[in-house]
Amino acid sequence: MSGSFVHLHAHTEYSLLDGAVRLVDEKGKPSELIKFIASHKMPALAMTDHGNMHGAIEFYGACQAEGVKPIIGMEAYVAPKSRTERSGTLSTSNNHLTLLAKNDQGYANLMKLTSLSYLEGFYYKPRIDRELLERYHEGLIALSGCLKGKVAQSALEGREDETQRIAGEYQELFGKGNFYLELMDHGIEKQRAVNTALVALSKKAGIPLVATNDCHYLRKDDAFAHDVLLCIGTGKLLSESARMKYATEEFYYKTPEQMAQLFAEVPEAVKNTVEIAHLCNLELKFNRLLLPQYKVPEGQTLDSYLESLCLAGIEKRYGDMTPVLKERLASELAVIKKMGFAAYFLIVWDFIRFARENGVPVGPGRGSGAGSLVSYSLEITRIDPIRNGLLFERFLNPDRRTMPDLDIDFSDGGREKVIRYVTEKYGKESVAQIVTFGSMMARSALRDVGRVLELPLQEVDRIAKMVPKEIGITLAQAMKQVPELKELYRSDEKVKQLLDVSQKLEGLKRHTGVHAAGIVIVPTSDGQTITDFVPLSKGAKDTITTQFND
Repeated sequence: MSGSFVHLHAHTEYSLLDGAVRLVDEKGKPSELIKFIASHKMPALAMTDHGNMHGAIEFYGACQAEGVKPIIGMEAYVAPKSRTERSGTLSTSNNHLTLLAKNDQGYANLMKLTSLSYLEGFYYKPRIDRELLERYHEGLIALSGCLKGKVAQSALEGREDETQRIAGEYQELFGKGNFYLELMDHGIEKQRAVNTALVALSKKAGIPLVATNDCHYLRKDDAFAHDVLLCIGTGKLLSESARMKYATEEFYYKTPEQMAQLFAEVPEAVKNTVEIAHLCNLELKFNRLLLPQYKVPEGQTLDSYLESLCLAGIEKRYGDMTPVLKERLASELAVIKKMGFAAYFLIVWDFIRFARENGVPVGPGRGSGAGSLVSYSLEITRIDPIRNGLLFERFLNPDRRTMPDLDIDFSDGGREKVIRYVTEKYGKESVAQIVTFGSMMARSALRDVGRVLELPLQEVDRIAKMVPKEIGITLAQAMKQVPELKELYRSDEKVKQLLDVSQKLEGLKRHTGVHAAGIVIVPTSDGQTITDFVPLSKGAKDTITTQFND
């Protein structure tokens, strides 16, 4: 692998209200970060957000679009003892460990670890423990972490024997060649003291070194905006002294040349970043059809049962089976059978049937699904595709293998009843609701930043109201459209600072939520659970959601 350095400890906006870097822009294209990595000929990039894999799929796609190898990882929170023991403060109840997926096995284990950290180990933060690492370490590379890492904390306290023991245990657990002592230098004296100890330990114990930079924002001049972001996340004001604050302005994505200069005395630590990237070869597959198992009556197959339901539905809808209906139904069923989607239609038919039988109002159906006679005969949709001349090919096309998209609306009052039915039918180990993310949009970014900067509330509100009420509008667009806003930016330094900082933060993910009705059902068998397919987290009211939102 060509290239002289790879960032292996890097945070994105999915380290919520701590990472100030987006993965894609407002158009869904690779962000400045990914383009920066590519432009500096860095062959790969890792994503190691705090305790989660929220951005994994987005990150993977953005990197591939720019020819950068994506390395999916996580900065894990590790409980000092058991993950189920809930004692101590935020700072004492966990330490950090950087984990990177080498392959499919590592990715699968990363999903298990982050899921269980939320479902079983959450205390201030989602935490794993030694027992989970012993169970799910295959396919992972571990770096010893930042100053909050267990190895670094021991080294900082001058306990050489203890430091060697801890590092040795990690090396034994992950296997030789899969554990590295992590060096960081942000101009912090404690880091330099730790680095000296780790370099000595490396020589003594033969554990390799690796240089990282704990990136939280793209450029050095983004440090101020990141500091404001921390204040937003912690509910503090910029003027407060007793608050979370990074010690220096060095937590940005440095170039390979900057990293080589910073670690000139230990060039092998820089070289090892490329070696690690070479070992990480995860290939995610997006073309697999993963439908839950639908139990059909004895003697039936999925396709035959679907056909029998359609024939009964056509008799109910139309009375007689005309040649037009017969030809159209046969054509649609042939496509559905060829594409392997019979189970999908049966699953949707089943929960819509349940909803109607239990008094839950169901919408008539939206989108291209209305062009399907199968959907109409199953009463999934209520729009006659024959009478209205609607085309099935717009909904399903064997030349374009994509999942059918049936837009179903349930009443607010009955939605939970349907979700509960699906969960009970397919099992809690197979079903989860879908996470959503709230973002800092133009107006909300202005108000958040204005509070942190202690600008008068009325003035900030006046400026925020100048932003046109258009979905997805940016502050840059607003200044082009509103001359008064542009003039304020030019003439008032405080307004300029407000808008400059807000522009750097707008669009960043701010918090998680639960999709109003979206759920995931996965095919579980042979002891599999949903965490074999997608990582989970636990939100408000202990609602379990996926970590991915699509």
